[in-house]
Amino acid sequence: MNTNVIQIHKNECIHCQVKSNLSFRPLVEYLKDRLRTEKTVKSEFYRFLLEKIEKNDQLLGNISAQEVAKYKDTLELIFTILTPLMANEEDMFWALSTPIPDEIFFSTNAFYKFFKDHDPKNKVDKTGESLEKRQLRFIYNLILERFYNFKYVLKNEIIYAHVNPETKLTQYYNIQTDTKFVDILHQGDLPEINFQKLGQQFHDNCELEYLTQILPLTNFHFEGFSVISITDVTLQHAIDGIRDALVNHDYQSEAYTHVIQALKTLSGNANLEFGLMPFLTVNNKLIFDSKEFSQSMLINSAKDSSLEEEVFYSLVDKYKENPRAIFVSAINDDQIKKDPFLRVLKEAGVCSYSVLPIFYNTQLAGVLEVYSNQEVVVDDRLLSRLRPSMPLIGQLFQYSIEEFDAKMDEVLMDKFTALQPSVQWKFNEVVWHFLQGNKNKQKLKEIETVTFKHMFPLFGAIDIRNSTIERNKALKDDMEIQLNSLMDTLKALRKKVNLELTDKLLYNCNEWVKRIEDFASSNEESLLNEFLETEVYPFLSIIKASHPDTRTIIDQYFEVIVPETGAAFLNRRQLEISMQLINTEVSQYLEKAQQNLQASYPCYFAKFRTDGVEYDIYIGQEIAPEKPFDLLYLKNIRLWQLTSMVDIARLSKGLIDDMPRHLQTTQLIFVHSNAIDISFRNDERRFDVEGAYNIRYEVVKKRIDKVLIKNTNERLTQPDKIAMVYFHADEAQEYMEYIKYMQVQGHLNDDLELLELDELQGVSGLKALRVGVKYPLPEKQEVASKGNNITEVVLEKQLS
Repeated sequence: MNTNVIQIHKNECIHCQVKSNLSFRPLVEYLKDRLRTEKTVKSEFYRFLLEKIEKNDQLLGNISAQEVAKYKDTLELIFTILTPLMANEEDMFWALSTPIPDEIFFSTNAFYKFFKDHDPKNKVDKTGESLEKRQLRFIYNLILERFYNFKYVLKNEIIYAHVNPETKLTQYYNIQTDTKFVDILHQGDLPEINFQKLGQQFHDNCELEYLTQILPLTNFHFEGFSVISITDVTLQHAIDGIRDALVNHDYQSEAYTHVIQALKTLSGNANLEFGLMPFLTVNNKLIFDSKEFSQSMLINSAKDSSLEEEVFYSLVDKYKENPRAIFVSAINDDQIKKDPFLRVLKEAGVCSYSVLPIFYNTQLAGVLEVYSNQEVVVDDRLLSRLRPSMPLIGQLFQYSIEEFDAKMDEVLMDKFTALQPSVQWKFNEVVWHFLQGNKNKQKLKEIETVTFKHMFPLFGAIDIRNSTIERNKALKDDMEIQLNSLMDTLKALRKKVNLELTDKLLYNCNEWVKRIEDFASSNEESLLNEFLETEVYPFLSIIKASHPDTRTIIDQYFEVIVPETGAAFLNRRQLEISMQLINTEVSQYLEKAQQNLQASYPCYFAKFRTDGVEYDIYIGQEIAPEKPFDLLYLKNIRLWQLTSMVDIARLSKGLIDDMPRHLQTTQLIFVHSNAIDISFRNDERRFDVEGAYNIRYEVVKKRIDKVLIKNTNERLTQPDKIAMVYFHADEAQEYMEYIKYMQVQGHLNDDLELLELDELQGVSGLKALRVGVKYPLPEKQEVASKGNNITEVVLEKQLS
């Protein structure tokens, strides 16, 4: 045992104004009380210790930590009584200190060595409190418990972290203070405490300020001594760390890192590394992604070694049939022959590798990898240390699986279904009614149709100008390149191989060149392909096989007709890239814009891809029953339609320099003032109009994109202009007000046209407004970001 004094808070001043003195009087009172009831042999020990203390009056008064060393034999008796009889003091972290722990005056050798080797600065304090505040909290916890029977939920314990110099792993120790032998004296009457108010102060984390006012420490006096014990809680702290990672971290990044570090601490072996591999599936097929699961050594090694995915899948599928622990203490040639996948691990520098199956609710959720660049035997001792973490890792894997599935569902909902948050509430109601109606019934009823009545429709179309003509022109140009390349190939072959059939094929090619000069439809492409497949390619194949010296010539031709890279598809590729560029930018603009619309009033917004982009918007009271609908919101969204078309026209014009083939867009709005009903068609998974009158709206909007101005051959939709088709004069009047306002703002030209339109099949009386878009900047514009500002500014000014 050791009587050297240890100063706990070195070079630190604790400004806790409380009086205290070291005394063994509380122990004496405790022993006297026990002697009144104790009938066993223990009473002899108590009596002997009591007599020994009472012989030394100094122990009953105020004694310093340095002076108490003279009574080592008495202190050893106290140790014997307060600790288990069979305890070995060389292995036990135990000590006595002043009432408020500041000076340790008696300790086991193990405790003394612990404090000499460990730096108290490594205390783990999640609250970030100062030393003074922690000391104050300790003191007031004692006062509240002794005088008011109020126990704080947190114990008087401190966690210390220490890096083991041998293993380089962090160990954790719990330091607990027992204040059984500390008496607290108070001068004067104790004040009453409003515990409801105190509870609120604890909730607001300002209880100390409150307590120092109503319970000044100058009125208290502490007497006695504290018993301090230290316990190694490394294993429990590691388990708590894994549990904390499940709650407080992002599963795919931080949580995995924290869990792996906790597993290293749990193992107690610095040579071990850990990998986590949850089993994710798409359509019941396992998928692996090194970016998502970089913590798996096997996956990373397989990627680095370019192991075929099918081989990897077969290995895991085979393992899933019989999930079991696999232990390979040393990867050698014999082991690799049995399990070929070990080869990629050995190439990555792994010497030993083990796999432990991880389950969640009895279902295999993934595997835990244990590996090292040294030969390591995974024994029962290691497994017993890791076993408490298995259920938590199973929970982590399940979270990862659920998060992955949620991401899949989110993208599916966003990209492939018509269901949107603005209308999902109605689907939820219908599903709930369906489940209620079928409860406890044998025959299932049909689910009701989701319908929204009295909705105001808006339609807009951004079309690529002359897309069919552009597509046919690109096809014609590519066909000419292909035929010219083929003729060059046949002429080169004629010099090496003397066959009359070569001249016949050259003649046919020339005829095809003339024929495609008047190219009118893609049917010509089919006929040309038929000629090539049945006559030309069999001829080239035979020549290549029988005359090896022609291989280079023929191969060069076939390189020309590779769709992804060949010159014979260049114009079509360029056209597709240009169309994709426009459609992608316009779609992204509309996606962002519709989010802003939803903020003003919920609406249903459906976007469709054609050669360009079309959209339907439905707005009305039934979309948001709890939010009153006003025609103001309809006017707001109509103004947005016009301003957004200006943005989109500027956006597409600004993209021209980035297009391999320059394309232009036209902008069209269909104005329809009457409300209609829409319902969700379960078979087609989309909303559609209801009723004969409402269907007429659908017919009109599908036909107006090619409508002509009355008594002319001019299409209504033109580049650099916005066309608004309508039936009634009051509809035109509303939009003319918007147009005039935007002309003043410098967004539209002063060239408004009022036009009558040709009759469409079953539709007459259509009229249109058409106005030019003003492009204020001669250079390429960054409208993707600035365009939204135009829309927002115009709407803000108009609504104000």
